[in-house]
Amino acid sequence: MTEQASRFDQKELRSAFGMFATGVAIITAKNPLGETIGMTMSSFNSVSIEPPLVLFSVDRKGRSLDGMLQAKGYAVNILARSQEEISNLFSKQLSGKFADVEHDLGYEEAPLLKGAIAHFECKPYAHYDGGDHVIFVGEVVQFSTHADGEPLLFFRGKYRP
Repeated sequence: MTEQASRFDQKELRSAFGMFATGVAIITAKNPLGETIGMTMSSFNSVSIEPPLVLFSVDRKGRSLDGMLQAKGYAVNILARSQEEISNLFSKQLSGKFADVEHDLGYEEAPLLKGAIAHFECKPYAHYDGGDHVIFVGEVVQFSTHADGEPLLFFRGKYRP
């Protein structure tokens, strides 16, 4: 922990970060063993139009980190308001998450979740040290949107309408 960070109460800092309302995404990929991996996150962001880049971060303690670092491609699934249950499922470190979740396969066989309001299919571009997280930058190779859906929003530690 850095000297600066040790001055803050971590719970209070997390609460302050939670003041920024975000959409909710599930990042999916196929690891080198051929297993599908996926995790819920709110740390998704667009970076650049040319080239088309996006970023997200993964906790260094996450079980899927190694698989994500080795994946040849991944998908960012932007969740619809109706997908709170799927968000909760993918926020847990469980196996078999995809068993009852409808999906198609996209770039490098990354799962594209049915019902998501947008999909960004990406190839790895770079990753960086982000303290207790790894920051992933992906280059968008294909995307789709579904304009009739409403986003799932997260604010102050709760889903919001």
